Amino acid sequence: MSSCNHYIDNQQKSSEEVCSNNLNLKSLSLLRYFNLFLMKQTYKHIFWDLDRTLWDFEQNMRITLKDIFENHNLKKAIPSPDHFIDTFVEHNNKLWASYQRGAMKKEVLRFKRFEVTLKDYGIRDKVLAEVIGDEYINESPKKTALIPHSIEILDYLHSKYKLHIITNGFNEVQFTKLKLCGIEKYFDKVVTSEISGYHKPRSEAFGYTLASANAKKQESIMIGDDIEADIIGAQRFGINQVYFNPSGTPHNEKPTHEIDNLLDLKKIL
Repeated sequence: MSSCNHYIDNQQKSSEEVCSNNLNLKSLSLLRYFNLFLMKQTYKHIFWDLDRTLWDFEQNMRITLKDIFENHNLKKAIPSPDHFIDTFVEHNNKLWASYQRGAMKKEVLRFKRFEVTLKDYGIRDKVLAEVIGDEYINESPKKTALIPHSIEILDYLHSKYKLHIITNGFNEVQFTKLKLCGIEKYFDKVVTSEISGYHKPRSEAFGYTLASANAKKQESIMIGDDIEADIIGAQRFGINQVYFNPSGTPHNEKPTHEIDNLLDLKKIL
């Protein structure tokens, strides 16, 4: 009899534990939903990065560089357009990092990246590098490929929040991109590093941009694809972030939110 009672007691305890665990899970889910609801009510300003977050940098860059390869008959010295593009990307990433740190002037960067690329193929021609550098700056912003669902999500958010751009790109390039790809109309403020005088991830870049938009930190959120410039920069400044990570790049940071598709913003905002 006692063993039977013991079995019944254990069964009751087990059922009570299951119920308790289910209640705890429901409570956590409700808490998460409530916190998300509060966030949605709090935000008034959304700050967007441009390149690789809305404007498809890779696709537009490749189209432009293939045109340059053909226009200047580079096949005489370079095996293929793709080989040329891969070499350029390697040098451009390094030099762009120097530019963002303030170690290189814009005027130098725009042709230096092509000068060192051409040198890898034995072409030592500064004049050609300058011509190609100018051509790239003039032609690349005319390309209009956007990240999938950019227009749909901007349409969705535009009526709910004030949208702004904060970018490290050049003035003459970024404003042209926004206009020609048809998304200029969505944004109240567009602040480049040339306008603010600072590059992301510097807090001054965020501070200048929020002040220009008359936005408070607690009312603002940053959306971007660059873990250092956009996400860590925004964290240090003190605003929430959405890390747009479509390729699932591994990292050790803890952004407020992380998405791999722009439409996932509808679950957050």
